Amino acid sequence: MKWTTLFQVELTKIRRSKILLLLILPSLILWIPNVMNSSLNFQMDDIGISPENSFLIQGFMGLAWFLYPAFLVVLTVMLWQTERSGRGIVKMLSLPASPSAFSLVKFLLLLGLSAIQVFFSVVCYYGAAFAASRLNDYDFLVSPLFVGRFAFFLWLTCIPMAALFWMISTCIRTSVFSAAAGLALIVPSVLLINTKIWFLYPVCYPFYYLIHEYSKLASTMTPDELPLAPWILSAAAFTVACLAASCIRFGKKEIQ
Repeated sequence: MKWTTLFQVELTKIRRSKILLLLILPSLILWIPNVMNSSLNFQMDDIGISPENSFLIQGFMGLAWFLYPAFLVVLTVMLWQTERSGRGIVKMLSLPASPSAFSLVKFLLLLGLSAIQVFFSVVCYYGAAFAASRLNDYDFLVSPLFVGRFAFFLWLTCIPMAALFWMISTCIRTSVFSAAAGLALIVPSVLLINTKIWFLYPVCYPFYYLIHEYSKLASTMTPDELPLAPWILSAAAFTVACLAASCIRFGKKEIQ
């Protein structure tokens, strides 16, 4: 079977599930409190960041640290649930395609859904920024070019983390244990982000990138130089290793 055919099959499953509704909810949860507390962004004189930039970064900070990683964990579990209900995975593996191909297609679908979620977050940001502007009589809107670039790199830094969570959901068959393992990995990121080996822990990547952008926008902060070489090498190696493990383990029990 062609990859395009496999992807179309997966999209059909998604349309029949409630996963798409899950994409909107985190975005709404993210920005409503920021609109209600938007006046606090005028109290950042000691940091030297403008209210509109503070509003943008503060909103996405909750997304990068917890909501987006937690969303990926839940999404991987739900993708597996669509296969395990009605013995769907057994029917899938009976098709003329390798288990590795199915695993990679599902991972690409995971990345696509996560990109949609980031897009919804950007849309909700502009709605929230417009509401905050009307509420405070101040323009909180930031250039779409800057926000688009910021959101794209935020999504890009999440790819190794998505590969990690996909591997966990593939290797741990029980949904509760899979979700618990993924969520447990989010907590140490706050501690490891302050170490010199943060690039060895993919869950740190989006939050580290956001803090780096924050320090660039604040006049009183000096951004650290990004260690691009070890970061890119570590991210690539981790992504490949996690995807390889996922391909090996995908449908292993059903085939036996």
